[in-house]
Amino acid sequence: MAMRFLFVHGTGVRRERHEALFALVRERLAARFPGAAVESCFWGERFGASMGAGGVSVPGLRTDADGAGDADAAEAAEWGLLLADPLCELRVLAEAGWDTARAADGSGGPEGEDDPFAMPGIRAAGARVLNLLDLLDVPGLPPRPGPDPAPGFPAGPDGPPAPGAARADELASLLHGTGLALGFRAALDTVARSEEAARAGERATAEPEARELATALARAVAAAALAAAGAGADADCTAAERDRLVELLTARLGGDARVPGARAAAVLGRLAMRVTTQPLLNARRGALTVGATPALGDILRYQARGAGLRAFLHGRITAAPGPTVLIGHSLGGIALVDLLALEAATGGPVPGAELLVTVGSQAPYLHEIGALTALPPGSALPYGFPRWLNVYDRQDVLSYLAAPVFPGDPRVTDHEVISRQPFPASHSAYWEQPSLYERIEQAVAEAGIG
Repeated sequence: MAMRFLFVHGTGVRRERHEALFALVRERLAARFPGAAVESCFWGERFGASMGAGGVSVPGLRTDADGAGDADAAEAAEWGLLLADPLCELRVLAEAGWDTARAADGSGGPEGEDDPFAMPGIRAAGARVLNLLDLLDVPGLPPRPGPDPAPGFPAGPDGPPAPGAARADELASLLHGTGLALGFRAALDTVARSEEAARAGERATAEPEARELATALARAVAAAALAAAGAGADADCTAAERDRLVELLTARLGGDARVPGARAAAVLGRLAMRVTTQPLLNARRGALTVGATPALGDILRYQARGAGLRAFLHGRITAAPGPTVLIGHSLGGIALVDLLALEAATGGPVPGAELLVTVGSQAPYLHEIGALTALPPGSALPYGFPRWLNVYDRQDVLSYLAAPVFPGDPRVTDHEVISRQPFPASHSAYWEQPSLYERIEQAVAEAGIG
């Protein structure tokens, strides 16, 4: 009987994409196996995912005409930047200083002239603020590493008084309650010893600048503590608690709320909105969700309701007599592994299924984590499961090795394809690679098919 190939596409594929992809696969297989039938098993429209209610579950799918949430998005973006680089605001102050901001709001030049808050005789008001970082050393926390921070910055004569016991107790309670106590002193030490803090302190020549520096230092310490707790993911800290932490730290440093038009705020606010992903995700969440539904939704739908697709595949495999080579891409490979394993374990091998080829498939990974429908975690492939050639590309982050997951099973072989393409292009680049079809031809010969 004539051999045939049955191609099973992967996640996110719909009619137009399927036609182009299958035309390529059919052409390449027909050139090497001129007597074989090459068929496709298109399932995307019947068993794939779609947003049945039109996407009404997605916040932001419809435009918010009044712009509500813009301020929250900007704040989230700033904190995203701070968590990635807690010293970024201090770096702005260290490099840019306050000259531009002070000139813009009429507060005078760098020497403090015409500035009603200027402190004659103190060239760097920020030096006093840096010295007061010691006041953040809250009792009852784990030891702080190293010697005293910020050497060389003596306290100014007009420094603020030590904080009251009630506020210190609130700060200690907040740090413990949010899970930030363990890394707080290390975060404080990192900020206090940073070159950015020292240089920013030297440039803060007057009281308004010292107050902004105090706020920037407080935000840096809070961000460093949050970053140490896994960018905040491992800290039980709400946005309100984070803001209160910054307020308490700022007050202990002699600062106040962020000054309108402050240098760091002006620069970092714009930068955060440009370089962090959250504003982009918020703005495009609806479109991204709709666009991602075929790819991600197909996987989720299969995990929840995969029996229909497996039954459809079984019918297509057994519809024609003769040996069949099954080629499954991505989710198509998962469904084939599930089907062949389930049938082999319960009713015997699927008639005609002589060779399985998975390409860029996640089936080995799903089995390793115990998420493959057909196989319990750690179990071997059942008797009756066919030969399995698993093809992967190191640049394709959705491809995995099968042989190490089923050690000692001679039926399972891995083959690497080198597309030299970045992800996600690498996930679809297999079909253009001659080495893929060469290896399939070799596997067919080894299996004695045809």
